[in-house]
Amino acid sequence: MPRALITRLFRTLSTALCVGAMAACATPRIAMRSDSTPLLHPESAALSTPAPPLFQVRFETTQGPIVITVHRDWAPIGADRFYYLARNGFFDGERFFRVRANYIAQFGLNGDPAVIATWKNRTMPDDSVRVSNLRGTLGYAMTGPNTRTTQIYFNLVDNPQLDSQGFAPFGTVTSGMDAVLRLYSGYGENAGGGVRAGKQGLIEAGGNAYLSRAFPKLDYIKRAIVIEPN
Repeated sequence: MPRALITRLFRTLSTALCVGAMAACATPRIAMRSDSTPLLHPESAALSTPAPPLFQVRFETTQGPIVITVHRDWAPIGADRFYYLARNGFFDGERFFRVRANYIAQFGLNGDPAVIATWKNRTMPDDSVRVSNLRGTLGYAMTGPNTRTTQIYFNLVDNPQLDSQGFAPFGTVTSGMDAVLRLYSGYGENAGGGVRAGKQGLIEAGGNAYLSRAFPKLDYIKRAIVIEPN
């Protein structure tokens, strides 16, 4: 058999073996992303599907990767909503529109106004507060009881005062807290204000196009990747 043919056969066999080994040994499993339909037309049955007891979401951001570990037993309703949103690409491209130094960094308004409108009034019941709002934990913003939707905050410092107000953490940063702390905070409340302040109308109407034009320094999530245990 010619030497050149033997070499090509060897390379083909080696490549096939490497690919097979990677597929067999890959862990944890990366969730596949779906189309935009679940964001514009969410189904109640899919929304009520329980998240795994423990899973991770990796945010690839403009300040570097942030890995979040979600504990469903901390806040099951909030964890299930976060799982659904992350698996369906809701957070991709989102701006950290409210970053207050030594307090919180908030996100959770999709870049597409149509998606924002779909989720604005899709509230969920409260979870009880089982874990304190310590540095690195994250929970949902809200305007009062049973008003949580999609807006989420990272605690940049220990904020135990939020516990008595009903803010229930559902996960914590396990890698990349340095990236969270580097998120641009120069705009403070001006880019969108808190959900309670009622200053988010321009974001709701214009989405990322508005934020990119008016507040170009905001950091954002390039992509969210769900990492599930096998």
